[in-house]
Amino acid sequence: MAIEILPARLANQIAAGEVVERPASVVKELVENSLDSGATRIDVDIEKGGAKLIRVRDNGQGIPKDDLTLALSRHATSKIHTLDDLEAIVSLGFRGEALASISSVSRLSLTSRPAVQEEAWLAYSEGRDMAVKLQPAAHPVGTTVEVLDLFFNTPARRKFLRTEKTEFTHIDELLKRIALSRFDVSITLKHNGKIVRQYRSGQSVAQKEKRLAAVCGSSFVKHMLHIELEHNGLMISGWITTPEGARSQSDLQYCYVNGRMMKDKLINHAIRQSYEASLSPEQYAAFVLFIGIDPHQVDVNVHPAKHEVRFHQARLVHDFIYQAVAGALAESQYVDAPMLSESAFHYENQSDSTNVLSDMLNKSEKSFNNIPSYPGCVDYDSEHTREKSQEKKTVISHSNDLIRNTSGKYGTSSPSKKEVAAYSQLMETPVKPSLMSDNQAEVPDKENCVDVIAPTKLGKAIAVIKDQYLLMTEDSHCFLLSLEQANLLKLQKQLDPTRVGLKTQPLLVPLSIKLEKNWSSDINQWISVLAELGIQVSVRKQENLVVMSVPQPLRKQNLQKLISDLLSYASRYLEPDNPESLITVVDWLAGYIQRSDSKSGYTLSEAIQLISELEHLWQNQLPLDSRSLVQPVDFSLTIKALHS
Repeated sequence: MAIEILPARLANQIAAGEVVERPASVVKELVENSLDSGATRIDVDIEKGGAKLIRVRDNGQGIPKDDLTLALSRHATSKIHTLDDLEAIVSLGFRGEALASISSVSRLSLTSRPAVQEEAWLAYSEGRDMAVKLQPAAHPVGTTVEVLDLFFNTPARRKFLRTEKTEFTHIDELLKRIALSRFDVSITLKHNGKIVRQYRSGQSVAQKEKRLAAVCGSSFVKHMLHIELEHNGLMISGWITTPEGARSQSDLQYCYVNGRMMKDKLINHAIRQSYEASLSPEQYAAFVLFIGIDPHQVDVNVHPAKHEVRFHQARLVHDFIYQAVAGALAESQYVDAPMLSESAFHYENQSDSTNVLSDMLNKSEKSFNNIPSYPGCVDYDSEHTREKSQEKKTVISHSNDLIRNTSGKYGTSSPSKKEVAAYSQLMETPVKPSLMSDNQAEVPDKENCVDVIAPTKLGKAIAVIKDQYLLMTEDSHCFLLSLEQANLLKLQKQLDPTRVGLKTQPLLVPLSIKLEKNWSSDINQWISVLAELGIQVSVRKQENLVVMSVPQPLRKQNLQKLISDLLSYASRYLEPDNPESLITVVDWLAGYIQRSDSKSGYTLSEAIQLISELEHLWQNQLPLDSRSLVQPVDFSLTIKALHS
């Protein structure tokens, strides 16, 4: 078949397939054009859910008579002129396809008058080539676009329209989103001649709260927190709700990037992660957030309907949003409730603490919140899949996998005094798991046992036993190595301040933590201790602690909670001028990370990788005589059974 140029109407109808999904799509394009024109009042009239009539009238700048013909042409726009403009888009519309595409699948008329003209002009297109015709009209300063009989000439598209009520609901929800983005614009919505919504303009706090209540409901306003943060060209402001204002569905989640409505996976992931420690999987946060960023750092031209954007520094944006939301929740004391009082840390005897410890292990269900990879990152899918599979397994915790939250208003229930006492005692003298009881290890049956000796080095990896132990051979002897203990030793060495190669890594966005009353008055002394570990912090205005950099093992931790828990623990039990305090802090951090990143099982390849890292860090100085790390495997009973 011969190659031919498509007729203008057919080409525009193909473009309409991307731009015009339903009547709400038309309303979106027309209202965004009104906002770009500087309108402060927009009236939207709808009939039959938009299938019969869509009329959008504004008091914007208007379109000169000489430009009306171009306004209905494809790829014609006043909003970009060069490639540089495309790389830094600040307007809502810019493709120059909306009016031409809409007019190709409806009966569209465009009436406009700029302030410099004495009369208005009406433009409409007709015929195969969609030639534009002009005629004078009566109209105030501004523009009115009238769309009649949507999809009248494309019946295949028209039959996919839903009921009148459903289509109008989509339009109503769209205008709610637009109303939240521009408090300075009055918006009126009519359906079949009746006023349904009327959002009055206003810039005061009370007026904004009134519009928030009109769109999001009084419950949102009752539980909302104001948020505002700016750092290195990034800005976030708006409102989030406390966990008490959570909803059973994600119907009150409004986000805007440079004023543009967004449904972005990266943004939603960062916000959801901020609430992970305080909301159950069945709950959804409610928020109205505005993100400001240099237009050169974001690409809005990645989706035909402009619902998505692409950030050039995605990780920076993700962490900025996460820390802003999590920080606001923490500073408002809706996350990480204060630690228990000093009197809660007393216990009666050893047996009581042992029994309490067992109860704590049974209650432990939820790990610490951390910052996983963001959607779009190379390792996100694999991490997400692994987390899903781990949720289906029952994790049998050892005694060093203590309850994850010592307190929390919206997390697990707070432990009793005895539980806290057992926890604090264990932090000083940790109990480590062993594959054999002490009696079995110390008094073997010499008649039935073969000779077993402690290994001098780690040998060849054979298999992973019960997901947590690695069977290894060395000089014809077999040993079981605890992978959890190996991981703990790896973390201890990674955090060792005396190790060559310990480096601090600056945070993309400094983290602000509110100073707690239960932290010691000599907080500056602890700051120097943290600095030796690569944790750079400073006090700002005697109210907040600002975290600027941390060592690599802490990068994926919930630093808001980790630093708070560390300083609370250190203030109660350690002395900053005691040299042993630094060692204790290292052990505490290693145990903390171990518990928050607890694995339900290792594969053989993961175990081999862990051993390789462990040997590299310890440089032939591993404590292989530690029975909590390595246990010899005694095959004597099996051999005896084979010979019987």
